[in-house]
Amino acid sequence: MQNITVVGAGTMGNGIAHVFAQHGFTVTLVDTQPAQLEKALQTISRNLDRQVAKGSLTEEQQKTALASLRQETDLAKGVRDADLVVEAATENTVLKTTLFRQIDEWAPPACILASNTSSISITKIAATTKRPGSVIGMHFMNPVPVMKLVEIINGYATRKEVTETITALSRRLGKTPCVVKDYPGFIANRILMPMINEAISSLYEGVAGVEEIDTVMKLGMAHPMGPLQLADFIGLDTCHAILRVLHEGFGNPKYAPCPLLTNMVTAGYLGVKTGEGFYRYIPGNKDLFVSDRFRQ
Repeated sequence: MQNITVVGAGTMGNGIAHVFAQHGFTVTLVDTQPAQLEKALQTISRNLDRQVAKGSLTEEQQKTALASLRQETDLAKGVRDADLVVEAATENTVLKTTLFRQIDEWAPPACILASNTSSISITKIAATTKRPGSVIGMHFMNPVPVMKLVEIINGYATRKEVTETITALSRRLGKTPCVVKDYPGFIANRILMPMINEAISSLYEGVAGVEEIDTVMKLGMAHPMGPLQLADFIGLDTCHAILRVLHEGFGNPKYAPCPLLTNMVTAGYLGVKTGEGFYRYIPGNKDLFVSDRFRQ
């Protein structure tokens, strides 16, 4: 396996492309927006520069990684020579199933199709293709070049040899693979999102403020980042979408998104990506500022 195609050049897509390129794979990054592709390559270049500065990568390795990356706006051209396609598009079921139908049509018969979805059913995605046994979940954590976990999700029809291939591949990337079954939220988000939702509900009910909630979880539970800051980092729209998948998938009201989260997403306050969520984010300033809406 040598030729990797990553579909979607957003935060997750450029991180996945970075890691594969860094480890000697030939990578095609596909996105319909040329500006997004250019932005992704600039991000990858900056992150490789940081690795060189820290001594974790040589300049020669950096040059080799950058040389192995190419851009493509045409999905058919982007997947036609792929050994593995990793889809990293927005967390939207219709978008992902549409993409997989197209990728299935244009990718080589032996190509494995993986989704970086954080909650959407791999079985549902695989059922839209003619190769359900070759479809698998490959859920990287953000930021991809730093985080070690890859959550590997078997769909109902995923073949054992496909799982073994992707598990071994994850190790080649320096990651730690964990294989899980295909149920709503898998493991990572089935546990994480209810915690984040409960933190938001505690704020909504006036139990404590933003900083207090995050400080309790950081100092009391040794979390590196509080749940409200983490929600901002993930994107409140993404958190909301995952909770809806959990709620619909299990039919259990405990997974229903907190009304405060729903209102914030509706109003467009999505966290880091929009400059404000539970905190305000000032370009070039790493300090945290609680949003004026939540100041006590």
